[in-house]
Amino acid sequence: QSSTMTTMQETKELFRRADAVCFDVDSTVIREEGIDELAKFCGVGDAVREMTRKAMGGSMTFKKALTERLSIIRCSREQVNKLITDHPPQLTPGIKELVDRLHKRNIKVFLISGGFRCIVEHVASQLNIPLHHVYANRLKFYFNGEYAGFDETQPTAESGGKGKVISMLKEQYGFETVVMIGDGATDLEACPPANAFIGFGGNVVRAQVKERSSWYVTSFDELLKELEKI
Repeated sequence: QSSTMTTMQETKELFRRADAVCFDVDSTVIREEGIDELAKFCGVGDAVREMTRKAMGGSMTFKKALTERLSIIRCSREQVNKLITDHPPQLTPGIKELVDRLHKRNIKVFLISGGFRCIVEHVASQLNIPLHHVYANRLKFYFNGEYAGFDETQPTAESGGKGKVISMLKEQYGFETVVMIGDGATDLEACPPANAFIGFGGNVVRAQVKERSSWYVTSFDELLKELEKI
């Protein structure tokens, strides 16, 4: 294990010359966990938060945890739209500046989320990230707007889905160096295929992620400063 462990210096190096940077969304790019916010909005916050905790603890597969939580929430299309209007996702301080700087350096930016596309697209548009750079789960609704499940074919609906997306991006765009940034275990597990992982603890610190990250930051300013070094 330790021989393949990247040092902080190497991670910084890879970040500076990345072709693409992929961000997790919940508790990384935005301050909250989208599914918990949706549950709270639909009046089932406590039940779902408990299940999210279990899912993070890895005691059930990601798809099973997602299915079970959504079957409690059963949000309509109208509720999701109202959530986005009434409680728009709160961007983490410094993320906008960081994404702008990456774009200026011609580094491609992607959002890869186990959360929901409708919410993540809203975030992407605030950060000027093209919508085809968004990978997330799709909620499904019947014609009358009632909840009809989610698209189980999306790679992000599976455990290990973020890594699958990164492999796909490397193949599709020919990226040499891809960096994954996130707060959770599923982000850390996407490296490899990501060439480097940066742990982010600006909203929530997960001990096992912090321990296993060669570079762990609690503010996006640290990443911005690193880009200014060149």
